[in-house]
Amino acid sequence: MAMPRRIKVNFAEVFEHGLFMVGDVEPLKDFDKSTKDQPVHAVDEETGLPIWTVDAVDADPAATKSTRSLSVRIVAGVQPVPREAPAMGPFRPVAFEGLTALPYIDENGNFSRIVWSYRATGFAEVGGAGASKPAQASARAAV
Repeated sequence: MAMPRRIKVNFAEVFEHGLFMVGDVEPLKDFDKSTKDQPVHAVDEETGLPIWTVDAVDADPAATKSTRSLSVRIVAGVQPVPREAPAMGPFRPVAFEGLTALPYIDENGNFSRIVWSYRATGFAEVGGAGASKPAQASARAAV
């Protein structure tokens, strides 16, 4: 059996202390096809669906400065809308369904470390302490 590039992970296990969205869901730009005047929305190579990005903060108190902030990419046909949850200032608790992780090496001068790239299929309901419940609809059209 071959090891998949992207590893399916459980949101509640990866983000056991919760995850907080900062900002809005944004289209991911295709850096090879975009120009300064003409941005092009990136699409997933496997599905052909648009890729959206969400900036987030890991609530794990043990997270280091370099691992606390992250982006989650969402592959969905329409712009995903986060589930209703009370915002705490600029932070909004979120959970994701269909979460996968891709490890890669981040090289910075003489220092290298393993980092994770996260992808999801949509937002899930936020449960207690970072747990997520299965959701019926993962994406809704933005108004």
